[in-house]
Amino acid sequence: MKVRFIFNPHSGSNRRNPSLRERAEAFIEERRLDATIATTERPHHATELAAQAVTEGCELVVAIGGDGTMNEVATALVGTPAIFGLIPCGSGNGLGRYLGIRRPGHDAFRTLLDGRPIAIDTGLANNFAFFNAMGLGFEADIAMRFSRQTSRGLAGYFRVGLPSFFSHRPEHLVVHHAGGTARLEAFTLAVMNSDQYGNDARVAPGAKMDDGRFELVSVPRVGLYGACGMLYRLGTDTFDQVKTVTRLSGASFVIERAMPGWIHTDGEPRATTSKLEITLKPRSLRIMVPAGPTYPS
Repeated sequence: MKVRFIFNPHSGSNRRNPSLRERAEAFIEERRLDATIATTERPHHATELAAQAVTEGCELVVAIGGDGTMNEVATALVGTPAIFGLIPCGSGNGLGRYLGIRRPGHDAFRTLLDGRPIAIDTGLANNFAFFNAMGLGFEADIAMRFSRQTSRGLAGYFRVGLPSFFSHRPEHLVVHHAGGTARLEAFTLAVMNSDQYGNDARVAPGAKMDDGRFELVSVPRVGLYGACGMLYRLGTDTFDQVKTVTRLSGASFVIERAMPGWIHTDGEPRATTSKLEITLKPRSLRIMVPAGPTYPS
């Protein structure tokens, strides 16, 4: 098997723990792999490197990085024969946590060869690929602020999130879906492929990545007390019990807002138009997951 590792030295724990590259080198030697390691040098470089790996016949392409690196590498692998491997090193690791690859330990490396490949759905938001989640409103504002931070982690989310919580204003949205049209006043809105943002914050309990549909979750403006209650629900897998939250299921959505603005795809901020077209590609990415029953089925 020909393997390409794509290492982002600026992602999450890679900045503090460069030994992950050494760990990858040791894994290649231990398993006697036909493998090389490519290092990213700039934004979107991981997509270029992954596409090159596919062209060169790599059967397994592995991202060593955070959610942004995951997104860039996976973008190049959608609809190709190559299998995606993930060594998650970021702040949230939403996709990895959902799939049972929680951290960049030895189990993550072993999963690359000893796990099993599954096919997951993938999404497009105005042609920006996403694999775990996309969103707008408050969460897009946080993503934009968070991208400018030099120190990240869960504490970083709270550091940028609190000022945004008090300053951000809800948006009036019109959402077209298979069941009709919904008019929403959304403080934040997410379209989820998995059940969580990351850090085990499960905004869409029961969501699955291979069922041919997304879960759209729209949250209205709430006060500080209500927000604390929602945070509790996020951490206890009961967010679907919040009565003020709107949840819609579907394979596609068209979202109209008053003006162009920011969205995020897997935590990466994107500037885009006032009309958002969300589409799903069923089971279009193959990814290695642990061999046991960790992955939700």
